[in-house]
Amino acid sequence: MFEKLKKRWNVTSNFQVTKILVVFALTGSSSAKVTGPLLKLSPVLAGLEPIYFNTIYVIATLVLYQFLLLLFGWLFGEKEFFILFLKKFFRRRSS
Repeated sequence: MFEKLKKRWNVTSNFQVTKILVVFALTGSSSAKVTGPLLKLSPVLAGLEPIYFNTIYVIATLVLYQFLLLLFGWLFGEKEFFILFLKKFFRRRSS
């Protein structure tokens, strides 16, 4: 069922693929849910015009996503996979 992902991600079991997919799901949901309340804690940011607040929200969500990806990856025992994943991601973005 997960053969293409196992080959692409260089993992060995369906359970490992499932854990990785759960980490991606949790990270995406969590980063979007947590960023808004965190930004609204700052009175300066909470009082910004919507266009500026939304821009900062998107940037903060992207930054928080990277940290949460490592945190959830570590909690699920897939820290090495996500460290390599982020290294590849940033290598592709910088070239």
